[in-house]
Amino acid sequence: MHAKPVLEICVDNAEGLFAAIEGGADRIELCAALSVGGLTPPRGFMALAGRQSIPVYAMIRPRSGGFVFSPEEVEMMKSDIDAARATGLAGVVLGASLPDGRLDTGTLAVLCRHATGLDLTLHRAFDVTPDKREALEAAVALGFSRILTSGGRPTALEGIDLLADLVERAGERISIMPGAGVRPQSAPALLERLAVHELHASCSARYAEDDQQLVELSFAAREMLRTDAASVRALKALLAQSVSRRRSRSAALH
Repeated sequence: MHAKPVLEICVDNAEGLFAAIEGGADRIELCAALSVGGLTPPRGFMALAGRQSIPVYAMIRPRSGGFVFSPEEVEMMKSDIDAARATGLAGVVLGASLPDGRLDTGTLAVLCRHATGLDLTLHRAFDVTPDKREALEAAVALGFSRILTSGGRPTALEGIDLLADLVERAGERISIMPGAGVRPQSAPALLERLAVHELHASCSARYAEDDQQLVELSFAAREMLRTDAASVRALKALLAQSVSRRRSRSAALH
């Protein structure tokens, strides 16, 4: 109940990084290719982010698609964890699945040990697990600080019932961090129902690419997304107000 509110913003380019910082983000999830859920960012991007005065966590995901990784991909992930540490990042975001969708606790144990000294977030590989309660207990046992989840649905608002159950089961053992479709418009409903202190969002706005040659040559999409500092600011204010109200209610009860 006394944990400080933390708004985590996911970004996949330098412009987004600085917009998130301008808007007052408390933490950054650094990625490449957010259009496919986020991949491992380039080392140069990690180095840039590591020089900023804000905690930054690197997504460690070597490719798009599912989360069943080969031994060679696990070695790549270990090297990427080394890069995150070497560039001064605060943590890494991990996930791995077995073919049946359950968490691959063996692979995750290897990766978590390799990430010693870095904080750990379990990413939305959690959302494809068949038994979320079992996966929650596995995440606790592995030493993750938080689980990023939409409650197994396309958006956190759609998954709110399961999220509420997970928050209750997690207690103070691990943080449940709602993500997917979290915006200033949807956050009030989430925060009214869920006793969480962390939120994950992109806070992106659509814009049209003006350079038609870039579009015609397939170097850019006709519509793209850009991190919006004003949305970050608004979402941060909503989260802070929610945590403050819960603290006041708790104090009144005691």
